[in-house]
Order: sequence, then structure tokens, then C-alpha cells
Amino acid sequence: MKISVIGSGYVGSVTAACFAETGHEVVCVDIDKKKMDQINEGIPPIYEEGLGELLRKHAGKNLTATTDYESAIRKTDISFICVGTPSAEDGSIDLSIVRAATASIGAVLAKKKGYHVVVVKSTVVPETTEKFVLPVLEETSGKVAGKDFGVAMNPEFLREGKAVYDFMNPDKIVVGAIDQKAGALVSELYKSFKCKVTLTNPSTAEMIKYANNSLLATKISFANEIGNICKKLKIDTYEVMEAVGKDSRISPKFLNSGAGFGGSCFPKDVKALIGKAKEIGYSPVLLESVIDVNEKQPILMTEILKKKIGNLEGKRIAVLGLAFKNETDDIRESRAIPVIAELLRLGAKVSAYDPMAIENMKRIFPTIEYFEKAKDALEGADACLVMTEWDEFRQLNSEFEAMKEKIIIDGRRVIKTKNVDYEGLCW
Repeated sequence: MKISVIGSGYVGSVTAACFAETGHEVVCVDIDKKKMDQINEGIPPIYEEGLGELLRKHAGKNLTATTDYESAIRKTDISFICVGTPSAEDGSIDLSIVRAATASIGAVLAKKKGYHVVVVKSTVVPETTEKFVLPVLEETSGKVAGKDFGVAMNPEFLREGKAVYDFMNPDKIVVGAIDQKAGALVSELYKSFKCKVTLTNPSTAEMIKYANNSLLATKISFANEIGNICKKLKIDTYEVMEAVGKDSRISPKFLNSGAGFGGSCFPKDVKALIGKAKEIGYSPVLLESVIDVNEKQPILMTEILKKKIGNLEGKRIAVLGLAFKNETDDIRESRAIPVIAELLRLGAKVSAYDPMAIENMKRIFPTIEYFEKAKDALEGADACLVMTEWDEFRQLNSEFEAMKEKIIIDGRRVIKTKNVDYEGLCW
């Protein structure tokens, strides 16, 4: 099929490259000409494992990129909206970018002959596709949804760092369409996948995405709550959760205690679902507690630090790990951010290292010291806080000898070295 993908960020670029890999003809559309030029040259606009390989393989062949909405939509049968839905101050999602993309598509549909399906892949709260996107399309196109064009919702379930693999090897594919025709056409895109397509309506598809991420976030906050309790009781929370995870109803995934969750999905999605629940008159106490635990968790790192070395004024603290998780340069909602902010508030001097995320973190904390090696960040430090689960941190040993005081507070349970003053966040 011929597909246009609106938006070339994390979801859009992966969606475009993977559909090209499965044999479809794909056009990327974005207002950012630099990104479009990069994709046409086979250069990924973001870091994502395997994405560069796919772009190099398909760019200029069955994958092209343009800033021209009209040419892209006129030449394709299905358009995927993959633009950002950032959080507003109250936690609700900002639909301004979705509106702009939708209106641009509608304006082209007004002049296009034939049936076209518009698919929302951006993460939006239940009722958005039918009560927001669909009306904008009808208004700007002058046509009728379900008759002149189709509308569907197809949420993504991609892990950053493993998004290409997850797209090509899905646990589930969900298509929520306003009618059978649109649902069948979108489902046809996935006919080469072994995973069966779950067909439903748009609001249910939207809710599946939010319920999925909220449950995973809840498991993490639950594990952290149990970890905090275990620490006070001098019980190894990892031993506890290893046994708990053997229960087939629970599974061992997302039960590791630590500094909490971050990224572009979990915090934003849980907050958005909280906002939607309150909008319809329901108080989501459990979801609010998930966020509350997650926001308090990283600050426990600095509380442990103060108990160990007292006043932090003028002390040099090494922070290892800036990305919200390993294998990505993404710092959105990274648990290192509140920790660094608190260290600076308390007068500490911060020396930071991360294999990939330094340039991104410089935009938030331009004045702290950044180093290209962990050893250099540790040199002369009064203490070290470990915030990201990078494999290279597991290999650190002699590097700690360069510290002024060998105090390590580990937020991810990755440090294995001996002969240091080591304390885990929840263990």
C-alpha cells in the first residue's frame, strides 16, 4: 500500500522505516526540512537501534521524505498521524500539533478524489479520535467520515531503544476504526505479521494504550514502594520480587526497585489518564499514587547522601547516567533531572557522565561539568550517584579509586565493585 506518515519523531520515523521494510511505499511528512533531508539521505533524525540500517536500505527507494503535505497525501491511500502530544501544565495532553496535522490532511482531502484513511498513531486520550480528529477532518475537507474517508486509531507499543524490534515483533496490534472498511484497510497493512490484529472502536483502542502504560508504571511504583519498606526492614527487595515474579499472573518484568520511571510515555500517559478521569468526574486515587511515589523516589537519593556526608555545600558529587534509561539519549522525565536540581539547590558541585545523553542534558543544566569518561567524572568526587542502568557501569571498579571519598549511592543496582561505601536506594 501507499502510506504517508505525518511527523518524523520517535514514533513517526520508526513507523515509516518499518512499513517500508515490510514492502509498503512510504512518504514521511514534516515541517522540519532538515529532518526530511536527513531521512532522504538515510540518516535517522533520532537515535534508535536498527533505525539507521532501515533508512539506509529504503531511503530513495520505497521511502521518501517531504515537507509537502499535498503531494504526499494525494499520492497515498492511508495517512498516519504520528506527531507529538506534549503535556500541558495540568497534565492533560496538548492537541495543538495534532490539530494542525489533521487540518492539513483535511485541506488536501477536500481536493482529493477517492477513499482515504486517516489513522491516529499519536497517543491521545479516549474519545480524541472520534470527538476531536474526526470533526476537524470533516470541517476542513467538507466531506463525511465513514463515507468519503475513513478514520482509525492504531496505538503504538514501542520501547525506546527497542522500537524497531518491537514494531517488527509485536505482542499486540490494535486497530480501532469507525467502520469495518477503514478497519480492514489498516489491518491489511499488518498482514505479513504473525501477530493477530485486535479490531475494536477508536476509544477502546485509545484506552488500551493508556491502560497498558499505566499498568506498567504501576508495577514500577509498586516495586519501589515495596523496596522502600524492605530497606527499612533490612530485607533484600530483589529477592522478594524475584519470587513474586515467578507467579504466572504477575511476571518478573517491571518489578526492579530503583529511582523510578521516566521517558516520553509513562509519566505523560499516567498524568493524561488522571486528567481524563477527573474530567468525567472520577477520582483516580491509585493512578495519582503511582505518580506520587515516582516523584518522591529520586529525591530519596539525596536524602541518603545527606545522611552520609552532611551539608552538601561545595561538595563534588558525580552523577553517572543522565538518560531516562539505558540504550537511549532521551532525557525526557529522566530521574537524574530532579536529583541534579536538588544537588544544585543544596550547593553541591555536579560532575556528570552518560554514554549518550550529555548533549541533551546540557540544554537543561548548562553550567554543571560534563565528562567523556566515567573515570573523569569520578575524580575528586565526595560521592557518586548512579541514575541509569548502563551496562558499562557494571564494569566500573578501579575507576572509583580516583574519588576523594568512595561513597556510592546506587539508584539502579548496577554497581558490583567492593571496598567502597556502597548503599542501594531500596536495598
